[in-house]
Amino acid sequence: MKSRSLVVLMAVLFLFSLPLAALAMDQGQMEGMSQGGGMMGGMVMLGTQTQDGVKAMAHIKDIHAAMAKRGMSQTHHFMVMFNDAQSGSPIAQGRVAVKIEGPSGKAGKPVMLMGMKMGTVTGFGSDITLPAKGKYTFIVGTKLADGQQRQFQFEYTYK
Repeated sequence: MKSRSLVVLMAVLFLFSLPLAALAMDQGQMEGMSQGGGMMGGMVMLGTQTQDGVKAMAHIKDIHAAMAKRGMSQTHHFMVMFNDAQSGSPIAQGRVAVKIEGPSGKAGKPVMLMGMKMGTVTGFGSDITLPAKGKYTFIVGTKLADGQQRQFQFEYTYK
């Protein structure tokens, strides 16, 4: 029984380590994934929203070709950055997740976004899969450093 539990635990740890492995890519691999020079090249801004003193700016980038070359199914990189609305200072601490509602109107399970820093840009992001063309809604839930929960919503049409 103990060995079975250990095997299950190891499998879970392995699955959770996959996103960390993606973060460990060296700069050359990251640039190879970009289609516009660097990870920020080719990013599409989805908009900005301000709620309870926090400004959120969401971006998305189509990465399906680069991921397909690596045998991976993710099609886009979703990133959201937060700033204090008054001072403009970046907010880099907290927990952030996104729930994606597809063209069918169904929402998937929340995807945790990892904190990331690329040069002077600080945000939270993850590689995601948008399985079909159409309009997507991204519902971003946060519990940032101040402990307050906030929700932001952005839309994107996958063509």
